[in-house]
Amino acid sequence: MARKNQKAPWEEEEEIIWVSKTEMKNDMEELQKLGEELVELKPAVLEKFPLPEDLYDAIKDAQRFKQEAKRRQLQYIGRLMRNIDSEPIQAALDKLRNKHSQATAVLHKLEQLRDRVVEEGDSAINEVMEAYPQADRQRLRQLYLQANREKKGNKPPKASREIFQLLKEMETEEF
Repeated sequence: MARKNQKAPWEEEEEIIWVSKTEMKNDMEELQKLGEELVELKPAVLEKFPLPEDLYDAIKDAQRFKQEAKRRQLQYIGRLMRNIDSEPIQAALDKLRNKHSQATAVLHKLEQLRDRVVEEGDSAINEVMEAYPQADRQRLRQLYLQANREKKGNKPPKASREIFQLLKEMETEEF
């Protein structure tokens, strides 16, 4: 006679996944940190995130609160986030960070190009003309000469800034 609690040999056993208390606590802290990052975002950016309404309202409240109330609200946000899938939110946040780092990289590239125009002159201007055919060669050449005069006269780098602004405008026109 078989016992009630025993399974038949042909039935598959369910695999039980044990999660330690520390692991659960670390997961909750990660969700709370994600919530903190969401609270730091500007309202216009936050609206673009895929958030449930109650979580969105809690984040808006946390943005208004100070000190202890904010800490408690962040814990509440962490608690709300346990009940939703946080992967789309994390993906949107990663995408936002990546956009920011890409924009920073473009600005660094433009700064280096500007420095090369000021240092090297015509050879760098030729490279700018290849990269940006819509560029005004004559204006770049004038700014290059003016930048060198400013550099020799220990004056503020006004022309150098103008070169950077021109390059930045041409970069945004491409997109």
